[in-house]
Amino acid sequence: MTWIVTGGAGYIGSHVVHAFAEEGIDSVVLDDLSSGRDEFVPDGVDTVHGSITDPAIVSSLLRRPDVEGVVHVAALKYAGVSVSAPLDFYRVNVEGTRILLEECASAGVRNVVFSSSAAVFGTPDVELVTESTAKNPESPYGESKLVGEWLLADVARAAALKGDAPFRHTSLRYFNVVGSGIPGVYDVSPHNLFPILLAAVSEGRTPTVFGDDYATPDGSCVRDYIHVTDVATAHVAAARALADGRDVAPAYNLGRGEGVSVKEIVAAVAEVVGRPVPYDVGPRRPGDPARIVTSAAKAEAELGWRAERDLREMVRSAWDSWNRATLAGTARLG
Repeated sequence: MTWIVTGGAGYIGSHVVHAFAEEGIDSVVLDDLSSGRDEFVPDGVDTVHGSITDPAIVSSLLRRPDVEGVVHVAALKYAGVSVSAPLDFYRVNVEGTRILLEECASAGVRNVVFSSSAAVFGTPDVELVTESTAKNPESPYGESKLVGEWLLADVARAAALKGDAPFRHTSLRYFNVVGSGIPGVYDVSPHNLFPILLAAVSEGRTPTVFGDDYATPDGSCVRDYIHVTDVATAHVAAARALADGRDVAPAYNLGRGEGVSVKEIVAAVAEVVGRPVPYDVGPRRPGDPARIVTSAAKAEAELGWRAERDLREMVRSAWDSWNRATLAGTARLG
């Protein structure tokens, strides 16, 4: 059986495809390469270039033989960018998801793992975010991910009311995904902390910490960082649970339950690279909450999954992968 992975040529999506391949699960990638890279996709995996907003392409993929489900990673990301371009985010993240689900229903594809985000919570007033923590997104990006979760729930409810075969789904709410599990595959975002920091260090530039006046111990944002390989294996666990007909929750939070500040990340990078990393301090970015840390106990209990890689492995693997790409002349952001 085959899983369609939308956004499968991207940083996270390609790790999902690799994780599927390691488990003997066939996949087909759909990616418009707006941020993905063909070279990130494993050899032998079929890649279709196109957008999730194109019904014809989506329909043709879902009607391939033996399609068991979809892992829907494709989206516009970055909370700060979404504040200035909200309609672009709703077009891709909401309308693209609506098209995907419509075509799933038409093609009889009944299993979907959705790439959601910690951004659905906004700035929570609890020490540890759980799946039931109030949703209060503070950016169009976070809003679009929450709407995606609603769409999945509504499609499942409609199928049940009509007496159709069950529409099975779960959403994986990533916290801050970093690191690399594949040589030469790295986060290409010019907006995320790790790639900004590593590119600056390797090029001899001074990175910028966005805001040091938050209500946190050192004034910089605190996040729950999780290795991208751990995120990828969570998709395998969720896909297997759906395919096996096991009960799954509507959503699972993916993190390590440990808050790490931006300044602590800078210190960890300095330790890995073996030299000081001076930095400038800039203004806060719109849409960035001060602190957000999760409990992944539900995913551990129900999916049999847990995050295994620590902060040093996140930094070391990200640095190694970026350096490998730099030596190969392929390292670039955006």
